[in-house]
Amino acid sequence: MFKEVTFSYNILSDPDKRRQYDAAGFEAVDSGSQELELDLSSLGAVNTMFAALFSKLGVPIKTTVSATVLEEALNGVITLRPLPLGQPISKKVEKQSAHFYAVTITEEEARAGFVCRVQSSDKSKFKLLYFDQEENGGLSLALQEESVKTGKITSAGMYFLGFPVYRLDQTMTSMAAAKDPDAAFFKKLDGFQPCEITELKAGTHFFAVYGDNFFKSANYTIEALCAAPYREEKEYLRAVEAQILTKRVEISKFESEYREVLAQFTEMTSRYAQEMQAIDELLKQRNEIHASYTSAPPMKRSTSKSKNKGSFKEAKEEDEVREKRSTTRDRSKKKKWYSIHLKVDKRKPC
Repeated sequence: MFKEVTFSYNILSDPDKRRQYDAAGFEAVDSGSQELELDLSSLGAVNTMFAALFSKLGVPIKTTVSATVLEEALNGVITLRPLPLGQPISKKVEKQSAHFYAVTITEEEARAGFVCRVQSSDKSKFKLLYFDQEENGGLSLALQEESVKTGKITSAGMYFLGFPVYRLDQTMTSMAAAKDPDAAFFKKLDGFQPCEITELKAGTHFFAVYGDNFFKSANYTIEALCAAPYREEKEYLRAVEAQILTKRVEISKFESEYREVLAQFTEMTSRYAQEMQAIDELLKQRNEIHASYTSAPPMKRSTSKSKNKGSFKEAKEEDEVREKRSTTRDRSKKKKWYSIHLKVDKRKPC
């Protein structure tokens, strides 16, 4: 229910999606846009609780940066903190709030490449944001990276290395898995997409860490690095991401082959069960035919209860017979005694 309501709200609040819906209904709206996307700062306590619950249950809820934070950045009413190269800074940011940082790089550092990474040891959810500076001095959001779990931490990073680098959006995988478990594998690399900005120019650049937890503040450590000492890592990253792109094409082809073989396997499994049942039935009929070749009357089956009842009845009848015989014997003795007594009396004179 929460998902349908939020999806409907997203359509109503987006003019393009609303036009698509008015033209052809829900089917016309891009399925990729059906993910939940919420501004947590606009939700009440109850709705936030439900959103957190659905997130725990695996519903892919994508959060947006608070409109208040974006407006303050655009108007320039923010506090900027310096971010020196190679010096990690650890802070705590409140939920749906942001800490802004400014870092200055030289021409040489820009050519060598620049990296900004954030991580949280307590697995807090956050966003790493990059802003462009407007003519009026305000900042407008240009890039954002969601934190992801990597081992025992959550992390996010932006890599400006002078060549295309890629981000992996795992929301698409989660939504595909909800519809089809196998799709979680085949769609795993669909969210592997190139970043919009590949390099930075010399000058001052602006980043922010946005607290994205539902209820509590986020602990984080932010670090800015010049990529000059990491030449081998740069080439290794380029090579690995090229292999991932190749693998994505291979997996796409493999999916069609897998689906075909899976359909055949399902059909064979069903036939296996049917054939096994048919064989058992034929063997049963054969045994019944064999058993019919006999002159003996068919045996009546009796339960253990009837057997016990019969045994009890037979024992009772035997007791009654014994008792009857004993009574008859006693009567016979009495009759014989009286008979002898009478004969003796007849012999005596009156």
